[in-house]
This record gives sequence, structure tokens and C-alpha cells, in this order.
Amino acid sequence: MKYPLLIASALALTTTAMAQNNGSNSPYSRYGFGLLNDRQSATSTAMSGTGYGWRGGTEVNFKNPASFSAIDSLSFIFDVGLSLQNANIKQGNQSVNARNTSIDYITVGFRGARHLGFSLGMIPYSTIGYSMNDKRTWTASTGDVTEINVHNGSGGLQQVYLGVGWEPFRGFSFGVNGGYLWGGMEHNIVASFSDATINTRRRAYDSHVKTYTVNFGLQYEQRINKKNSIILGLTYGFGHKTQGYANYYDQQLQNKVYVGDTLSLRNGFELPHTYGVGVTWNYNNRLRVAADYTLQEWSKVQYPTLSTSTSGYTYTAKTGQFTDLSKYSLGAEYIVNPDGYRWYNRIRYRLGAAYTTPYTKVNGSDGPRNYQVSAGVGIPIVNSHSNRCILNLAAGFEHVAPQVSGSLKENYMRFSIGVTFNENWFNKWKAQ
Repeated sequence: MKYPLLIASALALTTTAMAQNNGSNSPYSRYGFGLLNDRQSATSTAMSGTGYGWRGGTEVNFKNPASFSAIDSLSFIFDVGLSLQNANIKQGNQSVNARNTSIDYITVGFRGARHLGFSLGMIPYSTIGYSMNDKRTWTASTGDVTEINVHNGSGGLQQVYLGVGWEPFRGFSFGVNGGYLWGGMEHNIVASFSDATINTRRRAYDSHVKTYTVNFGLQYEQRINKKNSIILGLTYGFGHKTQGYANYYDQQLQNKVYVGDTLSLRNGFELPHTYGVGVTWNYNNRLRVAADYTLQEWSKVQYPTLSTSTSGYTYTAKTGQFTDLSKYSLGAEYIVNPDGYRWYNRIRYRLGAAYTTPYTKVNGSDGPRNYQVSAGVGIPIVNSHSNRCILNLAAGFEHVAPQVSGSLKENYMRFSIGVTFNENWFNKWKAQ
């Protein structure tokens, strides 16, 4: 029972860690569900998230469940990753630096039968984390009043999944991931005033979401000749309404106690339909070059929205709060000699670049666009028991460019570490 207990313990620890840590310092995470995770391993991160047409026997590619069918016979794959990032956030002549770490994913993969692979794991869906303030001065009947607004937010959504991939005939594979998504989001704005006759005001939002997730994948590999092949990958994520609640609080501080109104809404969230397409060229298992496109239909989903009218505030679920997200990415991997005797000939060198349009709107306008470049290596870990484990390292630069003049600009340096343990666990079970 050693391996099942190891998996259960690792998933439990990761669940706790993901709930306590988030990898965001961005003020843009206060919009929508926050900053979205791109469902990528450290391998994919080094190629800026490319992977719909990627398949291999020694790695778990959870971007496309059809790839699970390629997992090596008798192999047990355990993959865990974390990242460290340094953010520079700038507006006008002011800037601030922030650092954080996050656990990115934990996955396992194994083959159940010939051409049939399974995977399970846990990955974040979104993260929220920010703290900032702004100040303005306005004129009241009693004179000038200085108002200071303190904004902070935290939370995010996590998901666990169980997936299967099957290759019913040579070259064609399909798969499905079923999962459970849950989490909470909190946002607070506290306004204090230099005029003591004006009460401190608190506006707060809190919510909780829980629902199922379903993602489908296809891969088709066409061999051109002995050394060249092309793999086409397609994915679809089912969009639907979720369960949960959202609350809005508008309160004033009176006698050291916040009092005011609360508006509540149930089941006001929705997930978007998501489409992915990618193609990978494989040359002799030494060079792989891939291109991906992702579309998330956020413009059609509903989201809790605060509105004003002559009768006061209303809190209802509305569509049109977001815009569709598109991502274009390129990635490549090169190995000097995949079957080389010396370990350094089996190092995997990776490069990538990506461009992403936003799903959120900022004050009615489209949010910032995202530009990424990345690089990394996969280093074989050689010991007396195995030479199939890999240390995956990646570094990336990300520029968040607003579309409205005067808005926040963000630059990130991100370092990702992933360790893939690939063992012939079934053979070890026989020996024990």
C-alpha cells in the first residue's frame, strides 16, 4: 500500500498548501475569478504553455487528456512543481516590487492496459492576491476632505481531476478529464476620511464556488516518414453554471462596529466554454516544435454584478462583464541524443513565446494584454535505481501591458521547478 498512501498524503498536503498560499501580487487579480492558471506543467511552462499536440511516455501532459494513452507500459509517473516570481508593478513614476512562491501542480500518471493511460492530480484554476491604496481630495461644505481607500483581496479556485486517455487504433487517441472545482474569493475596500464627522465606509465582496469540470481531448499522429511525424491536438472544456453564493456588504463604522446592508446571490457564477487546438512536429524524437491556440468564451458567462437604480443597489448575475480570451503560443524542445549513454546528451532544451488577450474588463475597457517568453531545461536524474527521473527548470519573462493610458504596468520574472519521478513501480511491487 506504499504508493497509494504516498499519493493520498501528497494530495492532502498540496490541498492545504494551495489553500494557504497563492502566487499573485497583481492588482488585476481583483477582477473576475482572478488570474487564471493555464493548466501547464514545468515542461509546458518552459515553452510558454504550449502542449495540446504534445505526447510522451515519460511525462504527464494534463493540457490534453488524450496524451495519457502514451504513458509507458509499467511506468508510474509522479510530477510536482512550484514557482517563484518577482513582480515589478508600475504606474506613472511610482513602482513597487513583490515576491511570492506557489505550488503549481501535483499529478500522477500510470498505464492501466495497453494503449490506456490514467492520470489524477490537483492544479489551481485561479489566484487572487493584492493589497494597495489610493488617495484623493475633494471639497465638502466643511472644507477639503482627504479620502484614503485601502483595497485588498485574497483567495482563488482549485481543482482536482481524474483523467483517462485511450488509443483505440494506431495514431488516434482521445481522453477525458473529470474533476471538482471549488474555492472562495474575498475583496475589501475600506474608505477613511480626514473629516471626523464622516464615518469610515467598508465595501466587501465574498463568494464561494463549487462545481464539476469536464474536459475532452483528441490527438492524431500522422507519420510522414521514418524520422518525421505530425501530431494534431484538440481540446474542449465544457462551460456551465456553478453552485455557490456571493455576498456584497456596504457598511459604515459606527461606535466601532460595522453596520449596514448585505445583498446576497446564489448560483450566480458560470464557467466558459474553452477550445484548444495545437500541432506538433516531431523530428526523430530529437526536435519537437509546437504551436497552440486557445479560446475561452468569457463574454457569454454570467457573473455577480452590482448595479444602481433609483430604488438603490441590486446584486444580480449578468452576462457581458467579460470578454473572450485568446492565447497564441509557440514552443520547441531539443535533445542532443535521446538514447545517449552520457546523461548530458539527454538534457532537454526548451524555448517558448506566447501572447494572450484578457478576459477581464477594467472600468468598462478591455483589460491588459500579456506577452511571454520562456526557456528551460529538463535534466536527467541518474541514480542506482533509475535514470528516467527528470528535473525540469524553467525561467520566463512576462509583460502585462494595459490598453488604457495611465493604467498599471506589470513585469514578472518567474522561475519554475518541477520534478518528474518515473519508476517501474509494477516491477518493484513484484519484488517486495
